[in-house]
Amino acid sequence: MRDWLVGLGVAAAGVVAGWAVLVLLARRLPPGVPRELAALIPDCLTTVRRLRADPRVPRRARVAVVLAGLWLASPIDLIPEFLPVVGPLDDIVVVALALRYAGRQVPREVLLAAWPGERRLLLRLLGPARP
Repeated sequence: MRDWLVGLGVAAAGVVAGWAVLVLLARRLPPGVPRELAALIPDCLTTVRRLRADPRVPRRARVAVVLAGLWLASPIDLIPEFLPVVGPLDDIVVVALALRYAGRQVPREVLLAAWPGERRLLLRLLGPARP
């Protein structure tokens, strides 16, 4: 039993160390599309946290956004994260769909205020404003 716990601890430490290395490498990326994509998931998690607490967000949109945040935080994915380029695609697609859904029910100003990243990226993700 103890060997199993030690193995689990080593695996968890390896995952955390891998995340730390990826964060450090992402900060060294030059400005442009790769850097924006690397910042997309942390920006989405921050947006989820902010929208979850905002009283102006309707319940249905809040549920969609929270489910997308749980999907991002979950280690279980449709496409394994260790696959280069395509690994995080399922996360990005789920978050994009949830934000577009929330964008139809939440005032655009609320979404823009909750988004910590570059506004241009969120506006592109949300699509054209509806009348």
